[in-house]
Amino acid sequence: MSAPSAAGRNWAGNVIFRAPRFAAPTTLDALIELVGAARAVRAVGSRHTFSALADSDDLLVSVEAIPGAVTVHAERGTASVPAGLRYAEAARQLDAAGWALGAMASLPHITVAGAIATGTHGSGDAAGSLSDAVVALDILRADGELVTVHCGDDDLAGAVVALGALGVVTRVELSVEPSYRTTQVVDRGLAWDAALDDLEAVMGSADSVSLFTRWADPERIDQVWRKTRGETAPAPLSGAHRAGEAGHPLPDGPAENCTDQTGAAGPWFERLPHFRAEFTPSHGEELQSEFFVPRDRAVEAIQAVRALVRVIEAALAPFDARPHWGKVFTADPAALAGLYPRWADVAELRERWDPRGVFRNAQLAAWGL
Repeated sequence: MSAPSAAGRNWAGNVIFRAPRFAAPTTLDALIELVGAARAVRAVGSRHTFSALADSDDLLVSVEAIPGAVTVHAERGTASVPAGLRYAEAARQLDAAGWALGAMASLPHITVAGAIATGTHGSGDAAGSLSDAVVALDILRADGELVTVHCGDDDLAGAVVALGALGVVTRVELSVEPSYRTTQVVDRGLAWDAALDDLEAVMGSADSVSLFTRWADPERIDQVWRKTRGETAPAPLSGAHRAGEAGHPLPDGPAENCTDQTGAAGPWFERLPHFRAEFTPSHGEELQSEFFVPRDRAVEAIQAVRALVRVIEAALAPFDARPHWGKVFTADPAALAGLYPRWADVAELRERWDPRGVFRNAQLAAWGL
């Protein structure tokens, strides 16, 4: 067995990177030279992906050391963000300039390009995927050409959540809006029957809604985290009780790691994530799976999962559940291809952008990509 590369392990510790070379260039020119000379290349971000998606047979490269600042283009309501910047830092820079993002993931520790490339998202009816905010990407191709793909270009839809298969993203342009304030509260003990009887009302009761349960009580949801723009906290959910003190999604997790849950309004970037940037977000040892089902089948899907609890992937198969690309799943290429109407277009796009397969790796091949 070969020794692990200097990139070490992923965040959860379940993946040891085997790339024989790791580089963190400090200039764009150095990155171009490295990519142009490599036999195979993958970009690595904050290492939060739970699979070997970011690993490489030759060179693993990080763009976090390439300097750059957030640049706001107020006239068009966008901001240009270095690809390797963490969301926490990007948010601070935006807010200091009076601007904001419409959504953030639960973790602000992840890099902008890596989060977007894997389909990472916020939560709730009013929060789209982080990729929804992308209006342009700068991508370094294997031939050394730095290409900008803009909103309106045919390739943008396939280039945004591209799993690193087209090249190394160096800069992202995102839609932004004026800064705003947000509240967050946690309600406990919501009955599953009450939630599923009117799931639309629960999910629409705040701008961001997340349900957490350990299945310890089969009749009730442990925690419902809700975030709403403005100064007024969401009203309590019927049958649940408002948490009297700050908590963590995991029962033994330290509350200080989490963002404010008192209902007091604060800056958007200190409420939209579940976790504070200053602390380790979670234990790190767990493996995570995540699937997206159509809203009109959500109640059926939740009921199927409640009945099985552990055999989740098989239970969700009848609902055309799409996996989160950064999490753990076992679907084979044929099953995945059936979930995406434009699956063949992805192959065509990859072949056109990277005909030598420089940015392809074993994980992509295992998924049929």
